[in-house]
Amino acid sequence: MSTKRAKPGLHGFDAARLERIDVFIADRYIETGILPHAQLLIARDGAVVHFSSQGAARDGHGRTIDEGSLFRIASMTKPVTSVAFMMLVEAGLVALDDPVSLVLPEFADIGVYDGGGGGMPFVTRRPAQPMRMIDLLRHTAGLTYSFQNRSNIDAAYRTGKLERWHGGHDLDGFVAALGQLPLEFSPGSAWNYSVATDVLGAVIERVSGLPLDRFLATRIFAPLKMTDTGFVVPEASLDRLTDCYTILPGKGRVMYDRGETSLWAKTPRLLSGGGGLVSSTLDYHRFCLMLLNGGELDGARILGRKTIDLMTRNHLPGGAALPDLSTSLFSDAAGTGFGLGVAVTTDVARTMMPGSVGHYFWSGMYSTTFFVDPVERVTMVFMTQLSPITAHPIHRALKTMIYAAMT
Repeated sequence: MSTKRAKPGLHGFDAARLERIDVFIADRYIETGILPHAQLLIARDGAVVHFSSQGAARDGHGRTIDEGSLFRIASMTKPVTSVAFMMLVEAGLVALDDPVSLVLPEFADIGVYDGGGGGMPFVTRRPAQPMRMIDLLRHTAGLTYSFQNRSNIDAAYRTGKLERWHGGHDLDGFVAALGQLPLEFSPGSAWNYSVATDVLGAVIERVSGLPLDRFLATRIFAPLKMTDTGFVVPEASLDRLTDCYTILPGKGRVMYDRGETSLWAKTPRLLSGGGGLVSSTLDYHRFCLMLLNGGELDGARILGRKTIDLMTRNHLPGGAALPDLSTSLFSDAAGTGFGLGVAVTTDVARTMMPGSVGHYFWSGMYSTTFFVDPVERVTMVFMTQLSPITAHPIHRALKTMIYAAMT
């Protein structure tokens, strides 16, 4: 596989400054053993000005990652699922202010936590307002993630094994189980990173009448020619799937999911719209270009231009920033709001990094990330495979160095 590269200088980038990003990644992260590998693609107006690959694809094999390498993108699945939902909005089949219970009646009587847990029955109160579809998109639904380990609701998620690989639920069973547990807060009153986008996947299935994997494959991946993206890696492509690692206290970096025997080689029972996809850098680059182009790429229109504009505005209540409403992760994201499936820069000075107002982005737990800057017309995709994402500050450095390379 090969990708046509453009001369950086013709697209407003200093080539030497782009090259020093690779040196930084090698010196700070690859040679020190922090990251197993790293792939970085930077483009302006679709022209690829930088595309580099470093590090071994698999332990003991010696083969460096390349343009064909596949990566588990975890929460970078969320913007894809959000786009899929907005396609249904554009078709008039559902609306952002619809109550979630209109499509998922399992949520009709869900209450808000008011005590209990830890072996005691939960006490709940009625929510001040119903959970709406927009709450699922912007993570203001009152749902949570079990791995946050900070509340009795998190603990209940763990007890119920509400996770992709361990619970044995399909999407319907997953929604039914969630409907039996309290919300952490009344919808719209706070922000908490959560399984909300997985619930959105169930909404897509019921509204469209298609399984989530089929909807994404036929309505997004095929039109955009994202041939390496899906919930399962076909046997013919399994040799391209990279090893994935995690950091354990006292042990450092250890293998989490070996490419040749990966869990992603098997069709999951739960199709996770919040974190289940595998993709390649080039595939996700095409998704970013579709967003940058206002919903269209190479003649394939996925969404309307004004819908993309709507999605990439800050939708947090009252125009708040994440630190103002966050009850958990990302409470330090100053100058950042949240749109419909993506975080959005609202105040460049408060982020303390170069950038643009309206720059939008998201990352995955295995340290993958992307951004789209509609002002500078720049897109970036970064792939590696190490969790947790909070173990290192590489994303901040990458963003700073990319903007520093602009001329």
